[in-house]
Amino acid sequence: MSATQAVHERLVSVDSHVHFTDDWIKARLRRELHAVWDEANRKAEEYAAKVLRGGQKNLELEDFVDPEASKDPGHFNPEGKLKAMDLDGVYAEVIFPELAGAKIVNPSLMGSDWKEVFQGYNNAMADFASHDPLRLMTAYQLPLYDIEFAVKEVQRLARDKKARCVQVTPFPADYGLPDVYDERYVPLWKTIEETGLTVLNHLDLKAELWNVFRRDPTPQKGIFTGLAWAPMAESISMWILTGTLEKYPKMKVLFVEPGLGWLPWFFETLLDPRMHQHYEFPGVKRPPSETFRAQCGATFMYEPMGLKAAYDYFGADCLYWSTDFPHPATCWPNSQRQVLSQFKEAGIPDADRRKITSENGLRTFGLK
Repeated sequence: MSATQAVHERLVSVDSHVHFTDDWIKARLRRELHAVWDEANRKAEEYAAKVLRGGQKNLELEDFVDPEASKDPGHFNPEGKLKAMDLDGVYAEVIFPELAGAKIVNPSLMGSDWKEVFQGYNNAMADFASHDPLRLMTAYQLPLYDIEFAVKEVQRLARDKKARCVQVTPFPADYGLPDVYDERYVPLWKTIEETGLTVLNHLDLKAELWNVFRRDPTPQKGIFTGLAWAPMAESISMWILTGTLEKYPKMKVLFVEPGLGWLPWFFETLLDPRMHQHYEFPGVKRPPSETFRAQCGATFMYEPMGLKAAYDYFGADCLYWSTDFPHPATCWPNSQRQVLSQFKEAGIPDADRRKITSENGLRTFGLK
């Protein structure tokens, strides 16, 4: 593919990762809060080691990244990120923080300081993106502990940081919180709908999955790491089968890194048929697959068969390509070639390839 074609198609990756160091975060916090950040990290790691991993082998960052990509400056600093994107022929990316991120910024670990630290964390993400606000789209963190604070943070990010998307945990119950349909979230979902921000539910490790980790006998915990996609079915169902998305018709939720191949089966075999059986879903007036097409979407990396199945079932408008830089599935720095080969293998026409790899992202995140 020529450079002209690469620029013309403007690839948009809806899932990429950067490693925000402790120093990067603490530079955006008052000096008095540096110790709060460090202590929260220490407590979180102690809990993970003793309780979640049960004293077993620790999984290092290297277990979750591509050896070459993870060492590239694009994993650590904004100047390097833009160069890595240029090398890959990618116009814009949605950026997620590596690993813990703002997960440690909560009342139980930080007491009354957590709100100020949370804003500082989002400011650190904004400073990274400020090097090119169009091409670097930050998946700003959004807490669900305090809805009044979350609403103000959405308004602040939309107003001051020109945010285009926010990341919400796919599993609120893991934090002792109600699921997304609960009335406590009404002000937050209304505000997100009003501001036009897109909600991102990124693949995450559900708390109960750590039981599999402790039982997994394989050296690199390959059983454990291969199952993270499955609980995403719960998140999808909570958003759709509770009528939550129909209640907020302008809100959009993207499921990031769920894998595509299982989604057509899940909707065709389990979700849609239940609308015509003896199950009752108050507030749900249309088939779940219709809501998914209208208000949801899913990202993927290299998955020709799954891509073909999802394309045939859902169409092109709710599918979003990603590089997943710098994780093992990344196509960096060969995205331009991989896109062409993957879509050719999937038998998808060029016009719909451009939709999935470029136009959907440009439209959803207001880049057109």
